[in-house]
Amino acid sequence: MARSKDLESREDQFINSVKESLDDAEKLLREAADTTGDKANELREKAMESLRRTRVALYDAQDAVLAKGRQAARATDDYVHDNPWQAVGVAGLTGLLVGMLICRR
Repeated sequence: MARSKDLESREDQFINSVKESLDDAEKLLREAADTTGDKANELREKAMESLRRTRVALYDAQDAVLAKGRQAARATDDYVHDNPWQAVGVAGLTGLLVGMLICRR
């Protein structure tokens, strides 16, 4: 339970971080549109850096999700290899229940 709350907290922090970064980039690009010369170039560069940081954060999150998915798939594979008959039974019951639900409609 504590792990779930910790995960939710980290997800919320990540989402807030991405939103703030995108808001900063949007604000800087609007300011750059209103100005000219070196100041506009500086604002555009800051906006691009903010977008780069956001992209890196999203790629890191993607890598973490893929790693967790691989870990879950590996755990499932290990379980099925260790307990083949239980896995067959669960799959059979699941198929039976799904078939019954489909036939009822």
